[in-house]
Amino acid sequence: MAVSVQRRRRDSVSPGVPGDHPHHGVCSIDARAPAHVVGTPVLLPGKDFPACGKNRCGERLMENRTPPTMKERARSMDRFLSDSLPGYLRVLSDMIAINSHTMNAAGVNRLCDYTRAVFEKRGFTGRKISSVYKGCGNHLLLSRAGTSPEKIGCVSHLDTVFTAEEEVRNGFVFRIAGDRIYGPGANDIKGGTAVMLMMIDALRRFAPDAFERFSWELLFDATEETESDDFGAIAREALGTTGRACLVFESGEHAENEFILTAARKGRAVMRVTTSGKSAHAGSDHARGASAILQMADLLPKLEALTDYAAGLTCTVGTVEGGTALNRVPDSCDAGMEIRAFDPAVLSGAVEKALSYNGYSTVGSADGSFRCVARVELLRTNPSWPMNPGTGSLVAAWSRAAAVMGKGILAAPRGGISDGNLLWDTLPVIDGLGPAGDNCHCAESTADGLKEQEYALMSSFVPKAVLSALALCELARKDDGTDGGMHDAG
Repeated sequence: MAVSVQRRRRDSVSPGVPGDHPHHGVCSIDARAPAHVVGTPVLLPGKDFPACGKNRCGERLMENRTPPTMKERARSMDRFLSDSLPGYLRVLSDMIAINSHTMNAAGVNRLCDYTRAVFEKRGFTGRKISSVYKGCGNHLLLSRAGTSPEKIGCVSHLDTVFTAEEEVRNGFVFRIAGDRIYGPGANDIKGGTAVMLMMIDALRRFAPDAFERFSWELLFDATEETESDDFGAIAREALGTTGRACLVFESGEHAENEFILTAARKGRAVMRVTTSGKSAHAGSDHARGASAILQMADLLPKLEALTDYAAGLTCTVGTVEGGTALNRVPDSCDAGMEIRAFDPAVLSGAVEKALSYNGYSTVGSADGSFRCVARVELLRTNPSWPMNPGTGSLVAAWSRAAAVMGKGILAAPRGGISDGNLLWDTLPVIDGLGPAGDNCHCAESTADGLKEQEYALMSSFVPKAVLSALALCELARKDDGTDGGMHDAG
């Protein structure tokens, strides 16, 4: 049944709010008419989104209303977020201006406080939890109870890989060039936090039934770029046994007619390799020395040879350090390596093979008096996140949302690690919900273009926020048998 608006209040349109919405604040409306009765109190927006100053809605409605269709809601969300994008970019600029390198605890904590304030204006209650890692900042949890105990987890992180000195040296600051938003964390992952905020605002405004239905846990890791074991435990406890879905806002790839999301990630094993030799004077006593570097050089190709692309397995020796002087046969050498694989069995099998080189010895002194020896140690592991039915169910929901927008979904595995690795076996997880972009972890740029700084594509923010908002409406509808604030027709 149709809605008839008897009086339009164009004078109440707020700056930055779509002209199709003659309203104020964040009352529940669509492009055609409000979704509430006359006199409903208005939820006021945050400071970045000015309101007209009205306290109650002045629209009058016919008694009978037809809820908007999925496509109509998608269009309304898109218009609102597009018109409000400058405000969201100001938030992103503020976040990028705060250096939050993992070991800059003060900076991470400043970003923690800023992020907390932004979301508390939307009705969330925040609390900080100290990291167990010395010299690191606080994790942030923001909660909001819904009418259902089912929880939606939204995951981002506060830290970046960029030191303050590196940012200054490379002139790496927030800047917009065409469609590209440059800056430390623009793509990984402060841009993802901005998309999370946009998604929540779209739901509050255009699908309040779906927003109110779920209980929310927004989880921000202070140490994602290094160690996250304690955050994983915190997140698992917060989401508990009633977690419906976990949305991870790491960056996603860009394609013309489809959204590329992440449905699996490699696990990782971090290992240390050390070789011990015997020092000797390089000129007068060389025959009595046994080079630990030479022993390491013989072993490392064998470890790298564990790589099997067909099995999704990679082994990378990332650091090597040995010796103290040019005139001395080196008696020690250290190397750091990691092994990654999608399949947990493949990962554990490769770790076992690497550990089998413990005690490896092929190099000795020329006089036969000493043999070098290698030691291989497993330091820590990050679990694999393999393809699984829970993630598959979310991919299906996001695919239906994408279809409403006239696009498809490509759910792809990725070799990098996220907090999703720590949570997928607790509840369904989907990743890559942040903006599209490129050059993550890159601060340098050169005139020839061979080096370029990290950036996010501005044009990807609104579509990614709308996509996840629609998908959560789909989950709400499937869970409680209602339309989740919308219906399919049209």
